[in-house]
Amino acid sequence: MCLPTIRVIDSPVTALPFTQQMNTILEWAKIRTSKVVCVANVHMLMEAHWHLDFSSVLQSADLVTPDGMPLVWMMRLMGARTQDRVPGLDIILSVCKLAEVQNVGVYFLGSHAEILNCMRERLRQDFPNLQIAGMEPLPFRPLTQAEDEALIQQINESGAGVAFIALGCPKQEYWMAEHKNKIQSVMIGVGGAFPVYAGIHKRAPSWIRATGLEWLYRFIQEPGRLWRRYGTTIPPFVFLALKQLVTRPFSQQIFCIQPQPNSSQVK
Repeated sequence: MCLPTIRVIDSPVTALPFTQQMNTILEWAKIRTSKVVCVANVHMLMEAHWHLDFSSVLQSADLVTPDGMPLVWMMRLMGARTQDRVPGLDIILSVCKLAEVQNVGVYFLGSHAEILNCMRERLRQDFPNLQIAGMEPLPFRPLTQAEDEALIQQINESGAGVAFIALGCPKQEYWMAEHKNKIQSVMIGVGGAFPVYAGIHKRAPSWIRATGLEWLYRFIQEPGRLWRRYGTTIPPFVFLALKQLVTRPFSQQIFCIQPQPNSSQVK
C-alpha cells in the first residue's frame, strides 16, 4: 500500500490525518505484518539530515508520523492543509483502544521494569479487555545473538500484532530496521512515551501542545538531558525549513512513495 508522503527537509513524513494513520496500523496489525512506524520530530529529522545511514532508516520506514507542531506546520504549508499531529503517546492510547475492540495483542518493549509495571496497572484500568501480549525491558548493553533470537521468538510467539518500542531516538529506529521481517508485528518507536503514560513524567497541557511549545515544557522538566539536543537541533531545523519553503514551490509537494529497502548497513 502506497501512502501519501511529504518530504520535510528531505525526510518522508506520512500525510494522512491521525485517524487514518491509526486505522492503517490496525489493518497491518490484524494480519501481523512486519512493519516499521517512526514517530518523527525535529530531533529525528535532523539526525536523518546529518547521518546517511539513519536517513536510510526513515526512507525505508512504512509510516512516518508527524510528531511535533513544527512538522505539522511545514506539511500544511506544503499542501496537507488539514494535517494534524500524530504523537507517540496519542498513538499508544488510540492503538490500544482499537486493539481492545479488534482483538489484537499488544507488546511493550524497552524502558525499565518499574515503568512497565506502572503501565500495566494503568492499562488494566483504561483498557480492561486489552490483550497485553508481553512487556519486556531491555538492558543498556547490546543483546547477544542468542538473546536477540530468543526475544524475536518471544514476541512472535506472543501473537502480538503491535509492538511498541521505547529505546529512544535513534536507537529504537535502528533496532526496528534491523528487525524488519524478523518480528511479525507492526513495530512503533514511541521514544519517551512510556514514563509519561506510567505517570512518572507529566505531559504538557493541550494548549501548550497546540502552540508548539511542548519542547519547552519538556526542557523545564529535564534541562540537564535536553539542553544540548534542543540547542543543536532546533536552530538548524528552522534554517533548513525556511530554506525549503523559499526555494521550493508550495504546490505538488505530496507524493505517493513506496518504502525503499534499507541499503545501508544498520548499526
